[in-house]
Amino acid sequence: MPETLPSDPAAAISGERYQEVQASPEFQELRSRLRRFVFPMTAFFIVWYVVYVLLGAFAHDFMAIQVFGNVNVGLLIGLGQFLTTFVITGLYVRFANRELDPRAAAIRGELEAELEGRAK
Repeated sequence: MPETLPSDPAAAISGERYQEVQASPEFQELRSRLRRFVFPMTAFFIVWYVVYVLLGAFAHDFMAIQVFGNVNVGLLIGLGQFLTTFVITGLYVRFANRELDPRAAAIRGELEAELEGRAK
């Protein structure tokens, strides 16, 4: 009688196999690509945010410069924080769709193929 797949396929894969996959060059490349995007983008945003906070704390005159009407530099930079968040999110989604998801799907597909091979 053929072995049936459990309702949770991940439960059928051993911890040792997951560690092998984690040590594989494909998985290491996936992690490397993720880190090459995430770390610089995070550093950029933190620096950008700290500059905004420091300007707000120590450059009152600069931040109070009227650009038009009641809109000043501080307000524009603050709105720029929101805009930057949306831009970074969009860049990450595009990056993940092009670079990370195909690699992760290939690794997952390999593990699922092993499960199917064992079930037959």
